[in-house]
Amino acid sequence: MEGDTLSDFIDDVCGESRLRVEDDLGDGFVRLRSSEVERRQAAQDIRSSEDVVIELLRNARDAGASRIFLATQKTGNERLLTVLDDGQGIPAAQHERIFEPRVTSKLDSAHMDKWGMHGRGMALYSISVNAEEARVLQSEPGLGTSLTVATDTESLAEKADQSTFPRFEQEPSGSWAMRGPKNIVRTAAEFALEHRGDLSVYLGTPVEVAATLYQLGLASLSPAVRAFGGDGTGIPLVKRLALAAGPDDLADRCEALGLPLSERSARRILDGAIAALDPLTERLAAESFPRQAHRPSERRRNSKNARSLRLAPEDIDALKRGIGRLMEPVAETYYLEAVGEAEVIVGQEAIRITVPIRTSL
Repeated sequence: MEGDTLSDFIDDVCGESRLRVEDDLGDGFVRLRSSEVERRQAAQDIRSSEDVVIELLRNARDAGASRIFLATQKTGNERLLTVLDDGQGIPAAQHERIFEPRVTSKLDSAHMDKWGMHGRGMALYSISVNAEEARVLQSEPGLGTSLTVATDTESLAEKADQSTFPRFEQEPSGSWAMRGPKNIVRTAAEFALEHRGDLSVYLGTPVEVAATLYQLGLASLSPAVRAFGGDGTGIPLVKRLALAAGPDDLADRCEALGLPLSERSARRILDGAIAALDPLTERLAAESFPRQAHRPSERRRNSKNARSLRLAPEDIDALKRGIGRLMEPVAETYYLEAVGEAEVIVGQEAIRITVPIRTSL
């Protein structure tokens, strides 16, 4: 892997705790001086989809992410990988540069891990020369990053079995070992396990990741922010889906983040009919030790098969009228006025009613 070659390069050439730099690009990125690094950062560094996954996860980690969301799907021979994180983000001036050869973060922000030395941007050039497409979709300083990679599985291989979830099994010696093909999910699970306590990794289809991000936004943004957040300026990327005004808007926002889905799937997300993903470490524990599975996580998994609640239109209208009456004394006390009609979202475990407001002063 590329991280190992860079580590060797640092030891052999630099002999000290810093990289030799050709150009300081700003924003914590540099271009390395030696053409040897460019030569070693060649196509053979990325040999499979699994290699792409581990480098994308390391890239998000080195950006200071505490949550990493990996969406993956295969259509024909195309493998789509989208990584969203809540890390430092990338300034617009660097969106293209990070895919150039010899560009990486400074050594003082790099990490040595079980895969070698790594810093932001370190493997993105190698990924891009092996991919059909690799680009930053959205990223802003301090607000996270959405980065997508599309590959042709005929030219960039991957494990044939991508459906088997890994699990721990006890060996005759009494020790525990992870079993299962070294596919995308196992690669991500090993990374998540290595960094448990520092960050959480979520993996699923674009629809499942979108549902998880929507629920994250609902849980962390106030109704006022959701009603007036607009395009999401100043709000972390991983929370912006909760600003969606309806299925069309949600589908458009998902597309912009690299999470393609249909309007029907968007409606199901808004209705709470698609459960949020558990972190990979929790899923790994549930698969390996089902009797010890955490009950709340088990309820979330089982809710995928639960029947969704549906309210008749007249009952939804009654709820809207009722909340309007309840709001009147509150609005009078706090000098508020309603802006538009209340929104009613019916989920499997809750009915959410949002009343857009503004001060009347």
